[in-house]
Amino acid sequence: MLTLDLDDFMFELKDGAIKHVGPSNRAATAKLYDVEGIDIREYGDKRVKLAFEDEDGSEIEIALGPGQASEVARGIELLEAESRVFE
Repeated sequence: MLTLDLDDFMFELKDGAIKHVGPSNRAATAKLYDVEGIDIREYGDKRVKLAFEDEDGSEIEIALGPGQASEVARGIELLEAESRVFE
């Protein structure tokens, strides 16, 4: 299940194209639940791409620098050692 929170965004639909026409100081949140597929690969020369897909085909991709990717890996290792999630 994919959820998008696009609070206070303004879009224009013209000739089949969607364009954001509101202020540039907005933020959005995307959440993907019940992930069925995960792909981790190199992205460009200096990034790692994480791709997550649910059963409906909704997908979220995240590109991280090496330090960020290592931080995610360390965080998961800590959870494996300390959390009930991995029991």
